[in-house]
Amino acid sequence: MEYLMVFMDIQLWLAMILAMAAGIVIGALPGLTPAVGVGLLVPVTFGMSPVTGLVVLGSIYVGAVYGGAITAILLNIPGEPGNIVTTFDGYPMARGGDPARALGLAGISSTIGGIFSVLVLILLAPPLAKVALRFGPGEYFCVAIFGLTVIVSFSSGAMIKGIVSAVLGLAIGLIGQDPIMGYPRFAFIPELIGGVDLIPCVIGLFCFSEGLTLVLEKQMSLADGGISKLSYASAFRDILSNKFNLFRSSVIGTIIGIIPGAGLAMGALISYNEARRFSKNKQLYGKGSPEGLIASEASNNAVVGGSLVPLITLGVPGNAVSAIFLGGIIIQGLPIGPELFTKHSLVIYPFLIGLVIAHFILLALSLLGVRYFAKTLQLPMKFIAPTVCLLSVIGSYSVNNNFTDVFIMMAFGFLGFFMKKNGYSAVSLILGLILGPMAENSLQQALLISRGSFSFILSPICLFILALSVGSLLMSLYFDRNNPCNED
Repeated sequence: MEYLMVFMDIQLWLAMILAMAAGIVIGALPGLTPAVGVGLLVPVTFGMSPVTGLVVLGSIYVGAVYGGAITAILLNIPGEPGNIVTTFDGYPMARGGDPARALGLAGISSTIGGIFSVLVLILLAPPLAKVALRFGPGEYFCVAIFGLTVIVSFSSGAMIKGIVSAVLGLAIGLIGQDPIMGYPRFAFIPELIGGVDLIPCVIGLFCFSEGLTLVLEKQMSLADGGISKLSYASAFRDILSNKFNLFRSSVIGTIIGIIPGAGLAMGALISYNEARRFSKNKQLYGKGSPEGLIASEASNNAVVGGSLVPLITLGVPGNAVSAIFLGGIIIQGLPIGPELFTKHSLVIYPFLIGLVIAHFILLALSLLGVRYFAKTLQLPMKFIAPTVCLLSVIGSYSVNNNFTDVFIMMAFGFLGFFMKKNGYSAVSLILGLILGPMAENSLQQALLISRGSFSFILSPICLFILALSVGSLLMSLYFDRNNPCNED
């Protein structure tokens, strides 16, 4: 009861609501990631009480992760890389006249996935954090290999083009300095010494290319038909009929969040892949499947709680957002590590309870905003297409305040337009771009530690992950071969 007394303060509730709304807006803007949103608010929390400051940071984190789903569903523009998977089925649902349904499912799935991960954080954080600390370079290399097996599933029906796309992504990931020796590779201009930033690539492939497509299409608005209203009863029926998919995706997202460096995109991709693999309606995936949308959004928000597990229990940030969160904790004068749960339980437990409440605020704001968000699709194309292109330019420039990123974004935009028209997989390219550097860096570090030996793969965790990789590959090939929808 003592932990709940802090929530009697109306100012805390107002701060949570405003932070959640701000997070949603930031997440919806291309290039403004959750890390940017949390980073902007850290100085603001300096004058707040420890509980209020941490809850505000948590609220903006949760809101920003969900916010990217809004533009992903309505405009095919992922707010950040974790929302790429949301575009697969969310955008076709919106174009088919069901944007309200898609937005409703995204809001409910995000809430459930997020609450699940916070409950795991409360109940199982210490043992899970110890497992995460056992991950070394060898284990990260195996995780990257496991992620690359997803390409087989996403390339169903066009395997060669999918592999070509993935290899192109891996090659682009080589641009820049060698991670160990520091030699420059394919860096034809000085701005590429640090490599190609992921955010401009994502914005170009998915946002700017969509803007080009919209400019060339002869449509009055984005919705192919009329726009239906959200039926709350129907939305919750969809959720109940996908309860196992929802649970599986929440578990995957939480686990991926706990592993430092894995990120939102990997959690969403793996969850989507597993949902598709076990689905009885594989032919609907990529065409507006509620199952795929639920898997993506549940996993995305489940990563939030998972990423805080090693931070709160051991003081080890799992991603960029939790690293900034670490600064917020230090600003409040709190110790890092197990002492948070012992000497400062009156701060940490109200914070965790506040995270649960924040997800209910997210649910309320997302459902209340559905009717207003959905009206975007009724705007004339002459307004939408230039806006998409303008947001792409602003988003890519805002990453590093560098015009080189704008040119990179535009180059990837034309590449994405070409790939879409010719059946190549932009997702496989991005997957190669994300996982390639991770695999290379981890492999080099593991070989240095083992003095050139591949003995690191004999560790129990590596063997388990590699077994999952082989199983995932074989199952994907088996299901795709026996799936009649792949014949078209």
